[in-house]
Amino acid sequence: MYYKSTRNSNIRVESAEAISRGISEDGGLFVPESIPEISLEELSSLSELSYAKRAAFVFSKYLTDFTEAELVYCTESAYSSKNFDTENIAEIAHLFDGTYMLELWHGPTCAFKDMALQILPYFLTTSVKKLKLDSKIVILVATSGDTGKAALEGFKDVEGTQIMVFYPEEGVSEMQKRQMVTQEGDNVTVCAVKGNFDDCQSGVKQIFTNSEVVQSLKDGGMSFSSANSINWGRLVPQIVYYVSSYSLLASQGELKMGEPLNVVVPTGNFGNILAAYYAKKMGVPIGKLICASNVNKVLTDFINTGIYDKNRDFYATISPSMDILISSNLERLLYLLTNENDEQIREWFGALASEGKYEVNDEVKSVLQKEFYGGYCADEETESTIKEIYEKYGYTCDTHTAVAVKVYQDYKNATGDTTKTLIASTASPYKFSASVLNAIQKDAVCDDEYEMVEKLSELSDIPVPVSLAELKTKERRFTGSIDKLDMKKFVLHELGLN
Repeated sequence: MYYKSTRNSNIRVESAEAISRGISEDGGLFVPESIPEISLEELSSLSELSYAKRAAFVFSKYLTDFTEAELVYCTESAYSSKNFDTENIAEIAHLFDGTYMLELWHGPTCAFKDMALQILPYFLTTSVKKLKLDSKIVILVATSGDTGKAALEGFKDVEGTQIMVFYPEEGVSEMQKRQMVTQEGDNVTVCAVKGNFDDCQSGVKQIFTNSEVVQSLKDGGMSFSSANSINWGRLVPQIVYYVSSYSLLASQGELKMGEPLNVVVPTGNFGNILAAYYAKKMGVPIGKLICASNVNKVLTDFINTGIYDKNRDFYATISPSMDILISSNLERLLYLLTNENDEQIREWFGALASEGKYEVNDEVKSVLQKEFYGGYCADEETESTIKEIYEKYGYTCDTHTAVAVKVYQDYKNATGDTTKTLIASTASPYKFSASVLNAIQKDAVCDDEYEMVEKLSELSDIPVPVSLAELKTKERRFTGSIDKLDMKKFVLHELGLN
């Protein structure tokens, strides 16, 4: 299996190179040259395996330059009880009849990003060895809250790497910020940026593709890679939990093998729902892909109109990991929907960079609307959904998962579709204690983050994750912030290259 760039189909690299580089030198994203198939028989047999073995099976179809021993090493190292608080790794809770919560937050940082970022360091270090690279890998990360901590935790003290995380100064929850600024490890750096997530993400991409910066790193014996979902090594692990979930639901008698299953994903950078699309194209019987947004509804508008326009007001919401106006992974989807027309991709994303908008053709719009449904909800609706789910089903969900539940309810009301449905639950409610408490019991909200954590524990009957409880007494190591225009200067300074 080889990988192409979305902006130059003539580029052809193996997965180890795609993972180690993170992004193509032309600014495009690496995509597999074909989508491998999975049969219903294979899907059925996976239910008998551990999560790590299911993952190794899926990876064997995409990472064909990795040996079986290398894949086993990566998966068994990442998906174990020492990293996750449940043997199942990805739990499936039954919300109500025919509707299931895919709990992706049982890892060390209590968010779905752990599902990929616990294994990416193993992918990356294995790739570096396979390619016989002797340079130090510098990982740059832009985060809207969860990717940053998950990447820091995954790469802390990993030999031959250095990781820098940039987050919007006022664009993450207090618990997310606390997780990042207290991060341990000799090879980690965290910095707040005066701006929003899109400023962080654009800054990182510009640094990646700046030839002078890249040459400076090369001269210093270093090279860049990414832990954001622009890296294929971040995206392919997300395909696994959709394959795994379908297999398990069928084995439990919740589905007949071959019966369609809709998937709902609270979406920001489009990576998580794109992974579900890849699983569908592999042969997993996934029906409608329901893309749930908050009031920063650039994806909802795009799905409904075919026009992507980031020229709009930006809102800071109680679901901050979705406060995004530039959804990077959409480029991969459009590359597929245009039959790998790299010229068209360059045109659209060039227009996005220069004018802040583009419009797809009618053919792409038609396929997009056939595969996806886009909906959104405001903070008030998010809060009311948290309260409703808590009172009606005794289930406590975070603000992002609640967005997905509300949009799913809207979808069902609009279409009458009663297909069984899997909702991606992307974070522990404890990461957003103030917002969740405000929805469930307003008078419990206070200025003490950990007093609210304890109250939420009483109300939800969910144990407080050890990793979050321990943050209370940890020292805040990283307290600085910079202007969005100073990110390149900051990176070079931290690497001792200026």
